[in-house]
Amino acid sequence: MSSRAFDKGLARCFSCGKLCQLSVQQHQASCCPRCDSPVSFRQSASLSYSWALTLAALALLVPANMLPILTVVSFGQGDPDTIMSGVIKLWEAELQAIAAVVFIASVAVPVAKLVVMLLLMLVVQLKLPLSKEQCTLLYRFIHFIGRWSMLDLFMISILVTVVHMGNIANVESGPAALAFGAVVVLTMLAADYFDPRLLWDLEHE
Repeated sequence: MSSRAFDKGLARCFSCGKLCQLSVQQHQASCCPRCDSPVSFRQSASLSYSWALTLAALALLVPANMLPILTVVSFGQGDPDTIMSGVIKLWEAELQAIAAVVFIASVAVPVAKLVVMLLLMLVVQLKLPLSKEQCTLLYRFIHFIGRWSMLDLFMISILVTVVHMGNIANVESGPAALAFGAVVVLTMLAADYFDPRLLWDLEHE
């Protein structure tokens, strides 16, 4: 079994990345000699914060997909659209590429991040016998796709700006936009708070 940095008393500063020497018996955080930030072997309450943020994002995912995300008002009339109804209308208007981008950014990416986060936390919480290499790859995957999560809101912002330049139509954002933005932020924070080293600690228990 390979040794860990923990066994050698080494801990990385999360602020500047410096590798610091700590005592293995030192449970309280020390200070980084370079930037004076707290340094500890593992992020404090990492799993608890990740659970809270992930469950909050999961709860907000329902209104984000059920409530209207925007309304296009033309000549005083307009129907509100949810994310999925917008995807369907884009597809029917033969804008398949845009429909695919909206679906991936607004539905597939948030759901995938939540599913992976739940899986990783359950592996640590219940000590499930899953491959730690694959779990680490999944963790890197959600960090990679997280940067595309705001793409749908950017598209709405551009659409609102462009349409407001004309006098015929008007675009109004709906309550789902706020819920969706909160889901994106919460999932990003949940991934940042999760300490992937907890996965490898299971092999030494």
